[in-house]
Amino acid sequence: MTASAQSRDRRAEVVAIARRWIGTPYQHQASLEGVGCDCLGLVRGVWRALYGSEPTPVPPYTRDWSEVSGAETLLEAARAHFVEIDVQRAMPGDVLVFRLRPGLVAKHAGVLASAATFIHACEGARVAEVPLGRWWRRRIAAAFAFPS
Repeated sequence: MTASAQSRDRRAEVVAIARRWIGTPYQHQASLEGVGCDCLGLVRGVWRALYGSEPTPVPPYTRDWSEVSGAETLLEAARAHFVEIDVQRAMPGDVLVFRLRPGLVAKHAGVLASAATFIHACEGARVAEVPLGRWWRRRIAAAFAFPS
């Protein structure tokens, strides 16, 4: 199998795993399919399904983490464990990291499911596959591929 075919298969697997989480209730700091998760918990759950365990433990975090310090904690962690790619080259199966407001730290993530949708967990809602419309596209801070 070629590297490109392996990449396609891996990306399809990531999307399939993320779609299994659809309907999981939002729960801050959680990461349990069907029970509860936040946006980071969804990505962590996909990682565990692919690799068996997480690369490092995730310390407790508040809803306003990094806002006071301005530290790009989510981007730094993503860069340490994923492969950063050009946002314009993101494909289904990649992780998108969002900056919800200009000038604030990036603190939301989801899995690109198609050219027009992504899967994410959002406070007050269940995990869902939603349109990656202009509002979301303008807020993408970075994109990452799962390592092969």
